[in-house]
Amino acid sequence: MSIVLLLAAFGVGALIGAVGIGGLLLIPALTAFGHLGIHEAMATALFTFLFTGIAGTWHFQRRGSIDWRITVPVCVGALLFGFSGAWANARLDTTALQLILAGVIVFAGIYTVRPLGRDGRAAFAGRTGAQRVLLLGIGSIAGFGSGLTGVGGPALSVPLMVLFGFPALQTIGASQAIQIVAAASGTLGNLQYGSIDTTLALPVTAAELAGVWLGARIAHAVDAGNLRRFVAVLCIATGAGLFVQALGLA
Repeated sequence: MSIVLLLAAFGVGALIGAVGIGGLLLIPALTAFGHLGIHEAMATALFTFLFTGIAGTWHFQRRGSIDWRITVPVCVGALLFGFSGAWANARLDTTALQLILAGVIVFAGIYTVRPLGRDGRAAFAGRTGAQRVLLLGIGSIAGFGSGLTGVGGPALSVPLMVLFGFPALQTIGASQAIQIVAAASGTLGNLQYGSIDTTLALPVTAAELAGVWLGARIAHAVDAGNLRRFVAVLCIATGAGLFVQALGLA
């Protein structure tokens, strides 16, 4: 077990707790420092997000930062489509998965440094039915993407929810719960189609949980501007590196 991998997992957990996005960086860490193949790294990372989601949800719920009216529809969508994402993962080759993962990571990085939020109220405010359909769609995209790439639902749900005007702290709170259902659904698929390295998953999960505790405190205590910029640079650099590796340019 590499100490560098454990430190990376702690950092990933802190980012999950602080800004909702960060779990996607665990996959490159597992391939680089845990010596896993891309399919196994994605499956193992997604398994660990089940537990970081539980921890994050508990921390945010204690502080009253989860609005279950917007969280539940997103979770339902994620639950329905996580398994199908894992099914698709098992049928794509390594290069395709690396390119998709790199694209998701760069997208998350660009969003983080330059959020595309709306001014004013959330989309369909006052129209409960329409807003639930929108949130169900966001959850479906997040769940499928989570099962496909192993990045965890928040990598897609947070940018999309902020894009449609939902408050940032509530969006991050919702993302903690989305992790649970997206990871559970995708992991069920991975148990059938993929491979989870439990030897690495257990210590990595423990390190992530410690990081989530710290990150949740940061999210409620400090301005997240500098942290967001750090995450953005890290995501864009990591995604660019994966593109180079997948295309055989290095």
